[in-house]
Amino acid sequence: MSIIRSTESRRIETPAAVMHTLASPTQGAAVNPIWKVEAAAGVAGPVHHIDAEQVWTLLEGTAVVTIDGERVALAAGDTAVVPAEAERQFTSGANGFTAVVTGPAGMSAYLPGRPHEKVAPPWTV
Repeated sequence: MSIIRSTESRRIETPAAVMHTLASPTQGAAVNPIWKVEAAAGVAGPVHHIDAEQVWTLLEGTAVVTIDGERVALAAGDTAVVPAEAERQFTSGANGFTAVVTGPAGMSAYLPGRPHEKVAPPWTV
């Protein structure tokens, strides 16, 4: 068993949000990393792809997720299962949002048209 104390959570800030790594392979051999996302009001994340399925659950606030061109509004308590390789973008609502996200260890992100330039999001390793 691994215990990751709140004081051991990693905090990574991007232009779109702040990610808090709650469990990951480097924090106790987590097969499915889990992290918290905090997005300020009216912020659009980058359009990108992840080569693995992810599950997003909004804890607070609202967001619009665009997956392969389909826009869906999300509210606190809603869960979006985002398929592997889908083009995605999350945009926060008027009060921002907080979400918990998980996916498999080893997942990589890449920008549209650049599938050979994959990088592991640092909050998942």
